[in-house]
Amino acid sequence: MRLSKSFVKTLRSAPKDEIAKNGVLLSRAGYIHKEIAGVYDYLPLGLRVIENIKGIIREELNALGCEEVSMTALQNPEPWEKTGRFSDAEVDIWFKTEVASGGTLGLAPTHEEPMIEMLKSYVSSYKDLPLYVYQFQTKFRNELRAKSGIMRGREFLMKDLYSFHTTEEDLDAFYAEAEKAYARIFDRLGLGDSTYETFASGGIFAKFSHEYQTLLDVGEDTIYYNADKSLVFNKEVFNDEVLAEFGAKKEDFTEAKAAEVGNIFKLKFKYTEPLGLKYTDDSNETKTVYMGCYGIGVSRVMGVIAEKFADDKGLVWPEAVAPFKYYLVGIGSEGVLKAEELYKGRENEILFDDRDARPGEKFADAELLGIPYRVVVSDKTLAEGKAEVVSRATGETKMVDLNTLFV
Repeated sequence: MRLSKSFVKTLRSAPKDEIAKNGVLLSRAGYIHKEIAGVYDYLPLGLRVIENIKGIIREELNALGCEEVSMTALQNPEPWEKTGRFSDAEVDIWFKTEVASGGTLGLAPTHEEPMIEMLKSYVSSYKDLPLYVYQFQTKFRNELRAKSGIMRGREFLMKDLYSFHTTEEDLDAFYAEAEKAYARIFDRLGLGDSTYETFASGGIFAKFSHEYQTLLDVGEDTIYYNADKSLVFNKEVFNDEVLAEFGAKKEDFTEAKAAEVGNIFKLKFKYTEPLGLKYTDDSNETKTVYMGCYGIGVSRVMGVIAEKFADDKGLVWPEAVAPFKYYLVGIGSEGVLKAEELYKGRENEILFDDRDARPGEKFADAELLGIPYRVVVSDKTLAEGKAEVVSRATGETKMVDLNTLFV
């Protein structure tokens, strides 16, 4: 990408009603554009970050044998009414719309019901199971509080995976594999050392669910963790009864603020029973399918990474999710020519600041945008056959031989 050719420009200030650090910096750096509270556009750089996050998740899920689909946002009320979840009294975050020809449709906040309805056309025998189906899809939730940038949106991108099984044992086995996959995902996203699998309420269908909570001072959740992080509890289940079950004591735990970036549930028959997802076993007996669900907030993860790693100069992206690895600047007549030469053939890994602007302005934008490495080629560095490479994360500066610059 050439900055001179992009319509996106860095801004001196964010939208006046944007108060969250991630929202301010992502707006100023030109990654997102705010439409209204909790609703954002993803601009070219922001979309590249989103796609990198999706790519990591996709690789790990595909390795488990999961299949990707894309489902509709508009929802038929009927399956939701069967599970009791279309009523505003039960689920108060629906966006609903009246159809011109009559009736009401909803915009999906999640996809358990439509996923089950779809699979009823394809699952009839034990030979059809297990199945692991996921999607990356825009969800809609009528949040009362949408003041945390892209960490809490009314329209947001989510990865939702659903697994279907003939036995509880098979569900348990896949659930354990999903736990391992989630650990790998958050590690690859750069959040592994601060994201913990956390015991949370399982609602009416399980004693516990598992959340993935990232330590963050502005997080909306409160968690408690022991010294080696082997036990982590959401505040909602942190009580004497639960601690006794795990042989733990309150004084052994530290309180912290955290942001939820994912969750997994063993739903069992919670939705498959009322919606009639059945299979015939090898004895020709009809049985209900077991189900699990596994979510990751993709746009929320982007916001958490932006919030967590930013400093007083701007964003600081982990290399795995950064839109580009290098921010290239040429200074001086020979430096500019060499920068052009270096850029050719590496357009997918280099953000080339070829604007007619002062070096100081380019360096400030490099820090705001948070690209992992700033590469400066100048007449002075060329005299030594080198380029100056500065790490955005550490500030470390190295002089690197041009022949090994991008090796």
